[in-house]
Amino acid sequence: MAVYAIGDVQGCYKSLRKLIRITGFKSAKDQLWFCGDLVNRGPQSADVLRYIMDLGDSAVCVLGNHDLNLLAVANGCRETKAYDTLEEVLNAADSVEMLDWLRKRPFFHRSDEYRACMVHAGIYPAWSIKKAETLAKEVQRVLRKGDYKSFLKKMYGNYPAYWDNTLEGWDRLRFITNTMTRMRYLDTSGALELDLKCAPGKQPPGFHPWFNVEGKRKPSWKVIFGHWSTLGLHWQNNAICLDSGCLWGGKLTAVRIDIPKPQFFSQSCKKTM
Repeated sequence: MAVYAIGDVQGCYKSLRKLIRITGFKSAKDQLWFCGDLVNRGPQSADVLRYIMDLGDSAVCVLGNHDLNLLAVANGCRETKAYDTLEEVLNAADSVEMLDWLRKRPFFHRSDEYRACMVHAGIYPAWSIKKAETLAKEVQRVLRKGDYKSFLKKMYGNYPAYWDNTLEGWDRLRFITNTMTRMRYLDTSGALELDLKCAPGKQPPGFHPWFNVEGKRKPSWKVIFGHWSTLGLHWQNNAICLDSGCLWGGKLTAVRIDIPKPQFFSQSCKKTM
């Protein structure tokens, strides 16, 4: 079985199908991992969701910040933004089915066999792979419950900025969610800096990419993530970023992870933003 992980699709359905053909993926025997942000800003979010849903067990997806935004808007917990392209999903005849499927996706996925894990934005440097998986399940359980709208209302905000094992309630869930779906930089004290979006090297002094924090043990597993288009395709300290800016006229990228040395594939994309 071949396993391919794919970066942020964000509604770019045609590019996705072209990329999958390039990889040689066979749904009967292979698997696709999706790093989150399946929807929004691109032109065909509904087609992306339907295609991945139809793959069944051949696809694994984690939630990204744009996926959560769709759920929040659909449930009246947030207003749409100027560049959102969510109407196709919200107005579709099968909207309820798509939204219910999306809401039940995990925040974190791991494979012991391939010593690889996937999360949309990253893993807080103080967390082990096991710890990250456990914390992700805390949020996942809440989002899958009948009162999930309460979570969608409370998940937004940049605080708390620091992790503490004693965090409780919405503060705890918000920190976990921010880390796994929004994180790029931390400051030297370990606080999340959620407003910086620039590429490494352009950030103000005192801020470091989450995967390159000094003094922190580097993960022995491959950590596959997206979310950071200005970083682009990047492989450092076993962290592999697959967000190569398809939405912005860059590329949609995949990596095969079931082989000793990761193999990369890419498809050029038409700019939609």
